[in-house]
Parts: sequence; C-alpha cells; structure tokens
Amino acid sequence: MLKDGRPTRPLPANDSAEPFATFTGSRALEQDEPLIFEMDSPGAVGVDLPTKIAAKTRLGDLARHEKVGLPSLAEPTVVRHYTRISRLNYGIDTGLFPLGSCTMKHNPRLNERMARLPGFADLHPMQPVSTIQGALALMQRLKNWLSVLTGMPGVALPPGAGAHGELCGMMAIKAALDSRGDGIKRRRVLAPASAHGTNPATAAMLGYQVDEIPENDRGRVDLEAFKAMLGEDVAGIMLTNPNTCGVFENDIRAIADAIHDIGGFFYCDGANFNAIVGRVRPGDLGVDAMHINLHKTFSTPHGGGGPGAGPVVFSEALAPFAPIPWIVGDDETGFDLIESNDQGATTSFGRMKGFHGQMGMFTRALTYILSHGSDGLMQASGDAVLAANYVKARLQDVMSAPFGDGPCMHEALFDESFLKDTGITTLDFAKAMIDEGYHPMTMYFPLVVKGAMLIEPTESESKESLDKFIDCLRFLAEEAKNRNVERFQQAPRFAPRRRLDETQAARKPILRWRPNVQELQAAE
Repeated sequence: MLKDGRPTRPLPANDSAEPFATFTGSRALEQDEPLIFEMDSPGAVGVDLPTKIAAKTRLGDLARHEKVGLPSLAEPTVVRHYTRISRLNYGIDTGLFPLGSCTMKHNPRLNERMARLPGFADLHPMQPVSTIQGALALMQRLKNWLSVLTGMPGVALPPGAGAHGELCGMMAIKAALDSRGDGIKRRRVLAPASAHGTNPATAAMLGYQVDEIPENDRGRVDLEAFKAMLGEDVAGIMLTNPNTCGVFENDIRAIADAIHDIGGFFYCDGANFNAIVGRVRPGDLGVDAMHINLHKTFSTPHGGGGPGAGPVVFSEALAPFAPIPWIVGDDETGFDLIESNDQGATTSFGRMKGFHGQMGMFTRALTYILSHGSDGLMQASGDAVLAANYVKARLQDVMSAPFGDGPCMHEALFDESFLKDTGITTLDFAKAMIDEGYHPMTMYFPLVVKGAMLIEPTESESKESLDKFIDCLRFLAEEAKNRNVERFQQAPRFAPRRRLDETQAARKPILRWRPNVQELQAAE
C-alpha cells in the first residue's frame, strides 16, 4: 500500500494575477455569506414574543443566568440568509457528481413521494404489530427482492449503513465460528490492500488480526499470495467485488473455494453491487455475507450520518445467525416480528439496532425496484458500466489509467502519472475542477494507486452531460501539461473560500463561533 501522503498546504495566492477564464463558463459557487451570528442586529425581531414569561424555574443551580446568545434578525434577513446558503450547496440535483466509490446517482422524485405517504411516514416502531401489517409487508417484499437479486436466502434489514452492515456480516461469521467451536483459534481476517478502510476497521473492532493481501499488476487480488496466507487460523476474507480499482475480481470463484476449503467464510463488501445487479448473483460466486448500500444500488438519498440503511444478505450457512428482529409470515396469515430467543431466534447473534431499520429508506428502495423491474435494474447497472468506460476511453489519451489494458466496471480510475514534472498534484487538479463548476472526483483512493483519481459517472448522466465533463477534464489535463501552474495551485479562485491548509484544519479545527472573533479560515 502506498504511504507517500499528499500535499495539504496551499501556496500563497497571487491576488494580483488576472483571474483565469473558466472553460465551462461557470464560476464555482456564487456568494460569500457570513455566519448568522455575525449578522446579529440587536433589537431586530422576526416574531413578537413576551419579553419575560412569569414561571417559576425548577432547574435550581442549572438555571441560565446569561442570555442564550442567539442573534437578533428580521425575518427577511433570515430568509435571505438561508436562501443564499442553500445556493452554495452542490448536490446531485445541481450537477454531475463524479465521486468514485460513492455512487452519487439521481434520486427519483417518485421514491420521495411514496416515502411521504401518511401510511408510511407517520408510523412509529413501537406500534402494535397488528397496526403495521402494511409496513411489514413492504419490508418483506424488499427482503424477497434482495434475496432474489443476490441469490442469497437470508436478509437482515436492521443495519443502518454500509459499515454497520459490515459489522453485522462479520458478527454473523464470528457467531457461526463460535457455534462450531472454532472462534478461539480463528483470529485472522484477510483483506486486500485496495479495500475500503472500514473493512479492516470492522474486523479489528471484533478483535481480529487483519492481514493485507497484495494486489497484482491488474488491480486485482494476487491469487497466489492470497493462497499462501491461508491457514486454520483464518476466520474469513473481506473483499469488494467489483473492487475499488474499478475492476471485477476474475478469480472470485477460486478465492471463495479456497477460503471455504480451510473452513473460513467469505464476506463481500457490497458497496459496488450497483455495477452487477441483474448480471451476476453474489451467492453464485460463493459469498457468505454481503451488505448492500441502498443509496448506491437502489437510489435512496445518502444518509449524511443518518438516516441510512445497509441491509445484509446471508448464505444458507450464515442465515441462522442473522440479527433480530426477523419478519415471519405472509400476506395470507399476516406478519409478525421475532425479537427474542424465546420466540425462536435461538441462533441469532442478537440485536444490532433499537428497531427494525429505516422505514423511509426501505420505501424508497422498493419503489425504485418496482418502478424499474428486473429488466430496468439490469439496464441501470449496464448503463453505469457503459458510462464509466466511455469516460475512461475518452480520457486515457490525456490522463493516465493505471489499469488501462481492459474495460473497467462502474468507475474509471486514473493516477497522477500524466502530471509528472508539471509541478501539479492530484489535489491541485481537483481544486481546479471546482472553478469549473464540478465537485472533484474521489482523490487518493484507492491507496494502492499513487495520486488516484476515481471517477464514477453512474447511469444518471446523459451523453451530453458526460461529454461536457470529459471535455473539461481534457482541457485541464492539457493546461497541466502546458505547465500553467498558477491555474491549479491557486485554485479554487471563484469559490466562496480559497484553498485551506488542510493539515491545520484537521489538527486545529475551529468548531464553534465565538463573539468578537473573526475567523476567515477553517483553522488557526
């Protein structure tokens, strides 16, 4: 794994230099807006309230003796402030969002409408089961679809995100090993060098030693090196397929067979399942457990820390160890929740979450599935792969693709080789994209590629949208090769904030506003 790091400190800005004209005509984000606390205007009000409410406090020594410190503002000022702030947001509804390994795809409005239906939006998880039969039926239908699409019989809906799903899958593996008396001796988990960082973190959280599997020169697991690492102390492997280099692990069946031959389990990181939906079933590849990011594959909104959903599918060997609650029943007999050992969940490793999952995400995901159908889901995965290969094909003559000897899957990977001797880094290139009105791609990941630039266009973008994006990157690549260093090292010029010192921002972040202190940067 590469450990050379990346530049984080900005160069001094040359403010006297004439601003560059952008290729796209965009000028990044528009307005510089102060914090609402900095706009305080004593005496201004947006609503009339009693100056003092006559009530006896019961807080004792905890009662407040100073003002709350909220700003005083008129209603138009507040409305304009938050409207201007909203215009600074860049999201998938604003433009192309090329983050690799994140899958920023369009969220259909039909999904939002369904999630807001009173029958779903107004439910409470502590309602009697008899009053939520429709919700349980929806969840059961979603489970059936996930089972069919993956070829895996067990489905757990409670996990709240991808990393939470990883933990769920590995906890099921641990429970299965413990049940057969292997838990003590099997203390190693294998993970490729290109794995998402959450993979080794999850295994380590459960007390496993994580051993790194090297990559070969094709961006895939080195099969022979992997086999040499196997032994009776191995609990399993955590592998992403398609992997974070944007390619399919061709030896996936051999990897699965090898891990099963020594008594271990195969956990597959399902972050990139959206590239193969309808094309191949992970269960047919020998996978024992896999989480599914509903936002990546079935177009639910990104959680932003919550609410989210990362259901996990299990093989027949691991399904009995899935977390509670379990949904049982059907449309004819009605549905019920199995929530304890007394109800029959004797093999479950237990509960991972207070309730049954995230109903809003389930509703959105099932709506997406039903509105597309099996053929539409297969087309979506095919279009995502087609779009990524189109990007790669049109850029690899001006940018450098480390694994350019064949097609990619749903994301195109480039490295910094084309920037050699220009004085420009991957970070500089990405900052210049902001001036052109684009959110940068994923940078410096995967770690096995020096100066990585990982682009995932998804199936949401038209050819016209892709062509504009590609033409912009081609222009920037040519500018870099012409050593137009100022364009890159002083970018972004047109954003509300210039480039920050990322090292200081990480080590000495300013996390709160204080009166009478003017801070123009994110770090001291």
